[in-house]
Amino acid sequence: IVTMEDLMQRLERAVTRMEEISVTMQASSNMLNGNCVNGVDGGESVSVEVFDVLLKGPLSDYLNCSRAIGSEVEKHAEMVNEALQTQRQFLQMASTHQEPAQMELQDLLKPISDHIQEIQNFRERNRGSSLFNHLSAVSESIPALGWVAVSQKPGPYVKEMNDAATFYTNRVLKDYKEIDRRHVDWVHAYLSIWTEMQSFIKQHHTTGLAWSKTGQAASTKPDFSPFYDGPIAPVSLLDSSPPPSAPSVFTDDDSKPQTGSATPEHSALFAQLNQGMDITKGLKHVSDEQKTHKNPNLRSQASPIKTKDPQHASTPKAAAQKRLPLLELEGKKWRVENFEQKHDLVIEETELKQVVYVFGCSNSTLQVKGKINSIIVDNCKKLGLVFENAVGIVEIINSRSIQLQVLGVVPTISINKTEGCQVYLSKAALNCDIVSAKSSEMNILIPAGDDDYREFPVPEQFKTVWDGSRLVTEPTEIAG
Repeated sequence: IVTMEDLMQRLERAVTRMEEISVTMQASSNMLNGNCVNGVDGGESVSVEVFDVLLKGPLSDYLNCSRAIGSEVEKHAEMVNEALQTQRQFLQMASTHQEPAQMELQDLLKPISDHIQEIQNFRERNRGSSLFNHLSAVSESIPALGWVAVSQKPGPYVKEMNDAATFYTNRVLKDYKEIDRRHVDWVHAYLSIWTEMQSFIKQHHTTGLAWSKTGQAASTKPDFSPFYDGPIAPVSLLDSSPPPSAPSVFTDDDSKPQTGSATPEHSALFAQLNQGMDITKGLKHVSDEQKTHKNPNLRSQASPIKTKDPQHASTPKAAAQKRLPLLELEGKKWRVENFEQKHDLVIEETELKQVVYVFGCSNSTLQVKGKINSIIVDNCKKLGLVFENAVGIVEIINSRSIQLQVLGVVPTISINKTEGCQVYLSKAALNCDIVSAKSSEMNILIPAGDDDYREFPVPEQFKTVWDGSRLVTEPTEIAG
C-alpha cells in the first residue's frame, strides 16, 4: 500500500534530482561560454557549483535521515555537515588562489583536520551507544575528506575510506532491514555522499586538487565566511570534557593513533608522501669528518649513554588514574566496565529491549540471566561470559582470550579483531550464524552428550582460485 507520505517523499526526490541536473547544466554552460574562469569574476567556479550539488543532494538526504533517527546519529551528522561546509569553503579558496608552499598548505588544511578528529573522538566517547555501528561507519570513513592532500589519484583514496564504512553499514542493514526502514535509508544516503564525492573528484580533480593558475598564492588562513546557502544543521553543545587525543590528518604528530583504527595514521602517511622531494629538507648534513667509515678513530669512541632523571621518569600514561569499575543500568543499556579479578558479576533483572555493553574488563566472569536484546564485548581480555538468550547479535571485538557460553538461543555471534575465542553452544543455538573477521585462535564447541563438547576450529586461512568465470574462495589448512 502506497501512502501519501511515500508519494510526497518520491516527489521531493524527483524535484531534488531535477534541481541537481539544472545546476550541473548551468555549470557546464558557464564553462562553455567563458562566463566563469576559476571563479575570478565573482561567481562560483564550475567545480564548486558541482560540489554544491553534492551538498544539496546526498548530504541533505543524509541530514534528514539522521534527524529521523535522532540521538547520537543526529549529532554526528551535524559534525559531518560542518566538515563538508568547511571543505566547500576550502575548494572555493583553491579555485581563486594559486597553490601555496607546503607549510602554508598545512595551516590551511587544519580546519578540515580538526573536523575529522572531532568526528572520530565523538565515536570514541559513545562506545556504549546502541547506535555504535552508525557512529563507526562515519568515523572510519570521514578521513576521506583528506583527499585534498592526496596527489596523483585522490579518487581511489576516497573509495578506500568508503569501503571502510561498509563494514559497519552492513551491520546496520542486518540489524534494521526488517524492523526499521529509517536506518536503511540512512545507510544509502550516507554512502551516496562518498560515491558522489568520487564522481566529483574524477570530473574536476583527477590527479589531485586543482588550484587556480591565476591570482595570489594562498599564504594565509582564509576567512571562512559562509558561501553556501543550503541547509545547515544547528551546532550542538557537545560534552565539554577534553576528548581523547587523536593524530592530525595533515600535520606532523608524534602521538600514536588510537587502537583499532588505522585511518588517521593512513591519512597522515599520505600527507607525508605528498611532500615529494621536500621530505628530505629536515635531514641534517653530515660532513666527511663526522663519518665513521672515513674516520676509524671515531669508531673507538663510545657514544655517551643518556640516562633519565628518576624524578622525571614518570609519563602521562603512568600518572593516569585507573578508571573505576562500573555495573549499572543506564536507560536501556547495561554498562559493565573496568572490572579486574571479579568472577561473580551477575545481571539478573533483564528485559527484551535492553542491551549489555562490556568494556575494559579483564580476568573476570559475567553472567547475564533472562532474555536480552544484544551483547557487546569490547576491549576485554580473559573474560568469561555466560548468557541465556539473546534476540539480536552477540559481538566480540578488540579482545583477547574470551570464553563465551550460550545456555539458550542466539541468532548471530560476531567475532572481530580478537585473538583467542572459545564459543560453547547449546543444543538450541546450533543454528546460529558465526561471523568472524581479522581474528585468530577461534574454536566452536558443540554439545556431545552429558556435559561433554566436541571442539571445532574456525578457519583462519583461505584459498582463492579463478574457475573461469568467477573467484572461488574456500578455507584451507596449513599442511605439515
